[in-house]
Amino acid sequence: MTIWVNEQVDPSGIISSCIACCDQEQAEACHDSFEENLTDAQKAAGWVARLRTVTSWDDVPVNALKLD
Repeated sequence: MTIWVNEQVDPSGIISSCIACCDQEQAEACHDSFEENLTDAQKAAGWVARLRTVTSWDDVPVNALKLD
């Protein structure tokens, strides 16, 4: 099983937003949205939108919105 995890991470490494799902197309659309919603000031300050995969729901951050 592949689980796609989208995260918006602040400059100190704290996850601000997180959505996880099993659908790659949905995950990529979410990632694009996360990227687009970061302002230029946030990007300059070090905010990032990250898309990664895990193989278990146990590896998804607790605060994530989990879409199955």
